[in-house]
Amino acid sequence: MSNETVIKLENVSVFQEHSAVISAVNIEIQKGEFVYMIGKTGSGKSSLLKTLYGELPLKQGEGVVADYNLKNLKKKEVPFLRRKLGIVFQDFQLLSDRSVYENLRFVMRATGWKDEAQIKQRINSVLKKTDLEFKGEKMPFELSGGEQQRVSVARALVNTPEIILADEPTGNLDPETSSEIMTLLLEIAKSGTAILFATHDFILYNKFPARTLKFENGKVEQIG
Repeated sequence: MSNETVIKLENVSVFQEHSAVISAVNIEIQKGEFVYMIGKTGSGKSSLLKTLYGELPLKQGEGVVADYNLKNLKKKEVPFLRRKLGIVFQDFQLLSDRSVYENLRFVMRATGWKDEAQIKQRINSVLKKTDLEFKGEKMPFELSGGEQQRVSVARALVNTPEIILADEPTGNLDPETSSEIMTLLLEIAKSGTAILFATHDFILYNKFPARTLKFENGKVEQIG
């Protein structure tokens, strides 16, 4: 892998149970690239993302993500791989019993940060970047859906990831808020973080054109 390549898959098949959901996948994604994943529900987008972050084992083909070889990824290496990745889900997955600040702090402590002054500095930095600098003390239920998704993006950014994997991140948002989240993610890509963005939202897709991986009939085709 070159220094600029952050994801490389060669002849990869992704399995659920014992059947292949997608096969013969060949993808190379560079640092700072923004890439869509489109396809119907069940076409393999989420399964591929799970393979990339070590939730599903890679049984067939070769795959390297952020310099980790997925083929011989050991269980104890998964947390280290995930430190290099940010993951944004459709349903935010925030901890409802703690503030925005504490949500981010929880992730940082879980991924090995110990110095509270450094934690505070990093959290303040990502809250500023995601337009949430005055929301740190708020609880998730006090925020709008768009703000909650911004917290998810902030959480994905705390470890300065090489890649953000976004699984339908605008699925629960209205069109205007979706555009705001999209603009934010495109800014993040410009600063050097590769983004894989799975979506059903064709209005958004047409508004912000980018390289695309189309999932259909068990295959992944590259468009653009």
